[in-house]
Amino acid sequence: MAPVKLIADSGATKAEWCLIRNGRKKTIFTQGISPYFLSTEEIYALLSKELLPALKNVTVNEIYYYGTGCANPANARSVQKALQKAFPGSHAEVTHDLMGAARALCGHSRGVACILGTGSNSCFFNGRKIVRNSPGLGYVLGDEGSGAYLGKKVIQYYLYGTFDDELRGRFDLTYMTNAPEILEHVYKKPLPNRYLAGFARFLAENRGHYMIENIIEDGLNDFFFQHLCKYRESWNHPIHFAGGVAFGFKDVLQQLCASYEFELGKVMKNPMEGLIDYHR
Repeated sequence: MAPVKLIADSGATKAEWCLIRNGRKKTIFTQGISPYFLSTEEIYALLSKELLPALKNVTVNEIYYYGTGCANPANARSVQKALQKAFPGSHAEVTHDLMGAARALCGHSRGVACILGTGSNSCFFNGRKIVRNSPGLGYVLGDEGSGAYLGKKVIQYYLYGTFDDELRGRFDLTYMTNAPEILEHVYKKPLPNRYLAGFARFLAENRGHYMIENIIEDGLNDFFFQHLCKYRESWNHPIHFAGGVAFGFKDVLQQLCASYEFELGKVMKNPMEGLIDYHR
């Protein structure tokens, strides 16, 4: 009989789990798991409360977990211990979200895999492993092309008074906020990257205005210039993308690939479907 597999794709906010049993799929969503903020015991408690009740009377044989923070070996071990406690006797492979994106997008082929979500990342994948990774500097110094990066541009245009009256009015109606509140969130409250990324939807909702198109194109071009141009493989292999920002602005990615003479590969909103294919 085929082994029962559990695949997880976890960010810091939300985790998607897919159980594969007898060719059938069952999807469960839980809170995200960030091993930087949760101990092994806290991760186990979260799994016991949110995941295990949905998997009653199921014996899981293999777990493939792709998660934020798991490039750090200590974090990966912490998640692995929690999974093995929750699913005794199972084989659990724990690795990072960029590997998840690479396997989902490239399968067993060579390619450049990119994540454009709340944050951004990229690598060259040789069909088996990641052989080159452009350094991620996080949302303060880097994350070009991400939701946080684009959202930061929206706030700059708003607070510097660059938006015309029409866009300023639309912004006020959408967010009903002000400069002191924005600065408080960015500099004093937790998870400012997620807060900034919330402003990227203003771009998606106001396509067609030249200022909006400029922000999107400039922000994504910064990702191409700072990261994709650093891989010599970018001109010889397809460039694939995963993440909400990539999926939402696929048309701009297509234009940029054409101008850089890159081949645009797959664009997925999230990697789960690709991971299911990879682990079949």
